[in-house]
Amino acid sequence: MPAPGQDGGEEPRFLRACRGLPVDRVPVWFMRQAGRALPEYRAARGTGSILQAIADPALVAELTLQPVRRYGVDAAILFSDIVVPVAAVGFGVDVEPGRGPVVAEPFRSARDLDRLRPLEPEVDTPAVVEATRLAVDLLRPLGVPLIGFAGAPFTVASYLVEGGPSRTYARTKALMHGDPALWAALTDRLADLAVASLLSQVAAGAAAVQLFDSWAGALSPQQYERFARPASAKVLAAVAGAGVPRIHFGVGTGELLPQMAAAGADVVGVDWRVPLDEARRRVGSGRALQGNLDPALCLAPWPAVEEAALDVLARGGGTGHIFNLGHGVLPETDPDVLERLVALVHDTPAGTLSRPPAAGPGGGSGRDPEAGPSAWSAEGRR
Repeated sequence: MPAPGQDGGEEPRFLRACRGLPVDRVPVWFMRQAGRALPEYRAARGTGSILQAIADPALVAELTLQPVRRYGVDAAILFSDIVVPVAAVGFGVDVEPGRGPVVAEPFRSARDLDRLRPLEPEVDTPAVVEATRLAVDLLRPLGVPLIGFAGAPFTVASYLVEGGPSRTYARTKALMHGDPALWAALTDRLADLAVASLLSQVAAGAAAVQLFDSWAGALSPQQYERFARPASAKVLAAVAGAGVPRIHFGVGTGELLPQMAAAGADVVGVDWRVPLDEARRRVGSGRALQGNLDPALCLAPWPAVEEAALDVLARGGGTGHIFNLGHGVLPETDPDVLERLVALVHDTPAGTLSRPPAAGPGGGSGRDPEAGPSAWSAEGRR
């Protein structure tokens, strides 16, 4: 008998889908699946900074496994944060509850490059390495793979330059265009930190990795191509030799999907703004897609969630698709809804899904605009 989450063989369906191989069911996991939406998370996590929690390997392993136990998802993602590497090398980063990463002394000049020394994971982030090992050991009997992750250089750089979250990324863009050489040096160092972190997680047992370029959607395609893609491509290329699937995700990146695909990932994450069939046209062949239910819809009545999820499944086509939200789980989400969502995805055999007509030049799906999503989303559900 194959372990849960597998497709009649030894490789979990999540990993098969990442490689574009046939699966019995579309695999599903959720970004931020371990978090405030779960009462067991709030009970175990307690108070204090997330960086303090990440320093406790046993706690991290427990938080990583909670959504697997609760929802039955096909993959776990390590409970951590994208600023852990820069915090570990002493740049002066903290994660402020309700706000996010903040920097006491933001990046301003070439002198600040010296604050970004190389990461030595076994010395600088031993708790992350140990938590990865613990989580992998606990997940192994369940047949569920662990995803490691890191922040993409552009997104991490934006925090360091802005000093915290931003709506305009004005300082970041001013540096990019005003001193391209310094910007390149900054993102190159951040790429090295991401590579070291990801490879340490893979060495500890992570079966896939995700590069989060959360705020790349603030860039135009031309800006992304010049100022973000080179460093992200460096990370993805350096991890290629590890032999694990590489996922690349950003928010508001519909216009950047061709460039993000060209950066070299095996799987391109898609937020909720672009239908998956159109995203597949933009990304091109040879790469899987991940996404892309709007996380806000999980707060709607179940019939609306079901209809939207079936729409996503149909547009994904059943092969080379990992079902996920278009961004992270919202804290106010009812865990029972996510549990029903996982069951819905797993109860829809991949072989019954038929991809709708290819999107046309205008980005439409090509289907009858009078037909609701459930009219064509899955054979047997019409």
